[in-house]
Amino acid sequence: MSSHEYTVPGELGDPAVQAAEVAEPGAVTIVVPTFNESANIRQLLHQITESVPARLPCEVVFVDDSTDDTPEVIRQAAQDCPFPVTVLHREEAVGGLGGAVVEGLKAATSQWIVVMDGDCQHPPSLVPELVATGERTSAGLVVASRYIKGGSRAGLAGSYRVAVSRGATWLTKSLFPRRLHGISDPMSGFFAIRRSAVTAEVLKPLGYKILLELAVRSRPRAVAEVPFVFQDRFAGESKSTAQEGFRFLRHLVGLRTASPVARMLAFGLIGATGFVPNLVGLWALTVLGMHYVPAEILANQLGVAWNFVLIEHLLFRERRAHRRWWDRVGRFALLANADLVLRIPLIALLVDRFGMGALPATALALVTTFVLRFVGTEALVYLPRRGAGGGARRRRETERAEARRAEHDRALDADWSAPENAR
Repeated sequence: MSSHEYTVPGELGDPAVQAAEVAEPGAVTIVVPTFNESANIRQLLHQITESVPARLPCEVVFVDDSTDDTPEVIRQAAQDCPFPVTVLHREEAVGGLGGAVVEGLKAATSQWIVVMDGDCQHPPSLVPELVATGERTSAGLVVASRYIKGGSRAGLAGSYRVAVSRGATWLTKSLFPRRLHGISDPMSGFFAIRRSAVTAEVLKPLGYKILLELAVRSRPRAVAEVPFVFQDRFAGESKSTAQEGFRFLRHLVGLRTASPVARMLAFGLIGATGFVPNLVGLWALTVLGMHYVPAEILANQLGVAWNFVLIEHLLFRERRAHRRWWDRVGRFALLANADLVLRIPLIALLVDRFGMGALPATALALVTTFVLRFVGTEALVYLPRRGAGGGARRRRETERAEARRAEHDRALDADWSAPENAR
């Protein structure tokens, strides 16, 4: 690749920033997650070849989940590239495009990692400026933003996608005011991060919003932004579907409930929603002529099943691998029904022994059994079994990972009471 000077256009950030300012070695790994993007590959690699100067050592890592010929197209196009191109094809798309990015982060060997989409909507010409900005400001994360001066979301097709993007941005910044402080575009899929700033073990992405995952779970102390113009897709169709939207919402709930305090609150809210199937089931069974006592017992199982499904997918998605599904179901059902059995004797004890009124006794019993049920669910259903995992080394690795997650959880707890503009 011929070396040439890269000058940032006047509209995009500081016009004095040039590729020549990137400190040596300034090497960069460009990670591109792909899913059926074969029509865009040659154009993307051509743009990277034209945009990244030779004095900025470059490698490109494609992490591919495609069901078409994208991997083969990458291999063929890579033969004309003056930089190394690697294809990591995944048979199972764990975590979606975000999971693909995490695999790319683990495979990267360079000082800087730039993440970008494979549809040519993220201009490779901005790669040198992202790295230069990070070097100049000593930032660990540099975000290409559509929402600062000089940026534009022009490539978003239609007012519906624009509204969804803006709404998602507002929602995420409202839920994580501290972690996303200084990031105007947390929905951006175009950013540079120092390899030393990535803690891959704490990343648990779901869907394609990997920047949100990085910023919340493993945010570097210093963050910078560079404006960019979101381009039109070169070829193919957008992967932004209603299904991806639901995955994003699930991911958002999972991130927000990563801390113990938030998880307990969500556990209570989910438990409250379980009254709906419980009451509907009780009504249906009594209408069919069943006595109210067995009807209540059976209807309670509907509420238990409802709560289990929501808790599995929203609160403890990351911990489901610790036990088999039937083991989790049995333990959860046992705890849920024990809650019902324990509550009545506890109310009787509070009324008869301590002279409490029936209403406050019921309220105290509800709170007590709720806390016990939450603690029991975490400890007996979703925490790893003691001694599982095969050996002391695996246990030590698990303990270190849990310690890192606990540290991030404490930071997440602070977001609940943080003002919108707090650091």
